[in-house]
Amino acid sequence: MTSRERVFARIEGRSVDQVPNLNIIMAFAAKYIGKTYREYATDFRVLCEGNIRCCEDFGIDMVSAISDPAREVNDLGGEVIFPGDDIPYFGLPLLSAAEPLKLKVVEPSTGRRMSDRIGAIDFYNNHASAEYPVLGWVEGPLALAADLRTPVGIMEDFFERPEFVVELLEFCLEQETIFALEQVRAGADFIGIGDAICSVIGPRSYSKFGLPYEKLLIKRVHEAGAKVKLHICGDTTPILSLMINTGADIIDVDWMVDFASAVELGGGKISICGNFDPVSVMFKGSVEKVADSVEKCLDVSDGRTFIAAGCEIPRGTPLENMAQVKNVLKARGGFNACPSYG
Repeated sequence: MTSRERVFARIEGRSVDQVPNLNIIMAFAAKYIGKTYREYATDFRVLCEGNIRCCEDFGIDMVSAISDPAREVNDLGGEVIFPGDDIPYFGLPLLSAAEPLKLKVVEPSTGRRMSDRIGAIDFYNNHASAEYPVLGWVEGPLALAADLRTPVGIMEDFFERPEFVVELLEFCLEQETIFALEQVRAGADFIGIGDAICSVIGPRSYSKFGLPYEKLLIKRVHEAGAKVKLHICGDTTPILSLMINTGADIIDVDWMVDFASAVELGGGKISICGNFDPVSVMFKGSVEKVADSVEKCLDVSDGRTFIAAGCEIPRGTPLENMAQVKNVLKARGGFNACPSYG
């Protein structure tokens, strides 16, 4: 099977030759092809080269346009710092206080960084989509709100200015809808939604400020003909039952979450993806530890489960550990027996 066939069969619960590998690569991919992370985050051709090479060499089953969470904020006028060879990060917040919104939605085609991501999707569509499904990416509405306001600021606003939060979330939903649909039009099969702040706000605030806006965004992506992969970093155990109700096709769970419980909660109706530790297993672990960790995830998987580290593969991860994930999945096949790995 091609990676494309494998992923779409798996998400529908059909038989596959091996469980798909959806490891998230960003800084690792830049280093692997000898490029700085600044180049990777600002030039879609570098990003695409890194992804395609890693997919080919390490058996990853999806090409991705992820690089950093700052594209939307940057195009909205926010300060973003680009170190020479490190992850872009936010400078001063664009919204320093909970004031009446003056922000205007930016068309992705006119934004320097959003248009670069569209360029990545278009490149994949023309050069890789026959073999691999294409994953676009947007910030979740609450994540974008936190990026604009700062995480602490937006959480204070939950209690002090909830009406401002709702106004800001409606703006963020509109911005992310436009960005997501433009990626779908360019050829994205999946839209990833990164909403990391939701793992630290608890079920009550998530139900009010996270879940409703994720559901609307996911509904709009589905109506445009693409599928959705929801990624919330961190320990999402307290909100996992709510995440299941977003309508996402794939839900990533980080390493802190009990994978067996997450798969059971999915009930064979959605795909749970995860979830060995990217640091202690992939970055610091032996190949034997990698094999054992992948096997443990496979042992509790159902017919829709995907395998990946709980979050991004660290930049300095040993190549043999990356290859070992591929080896285990290939050897296990449709996860019947557990033969030895090469």
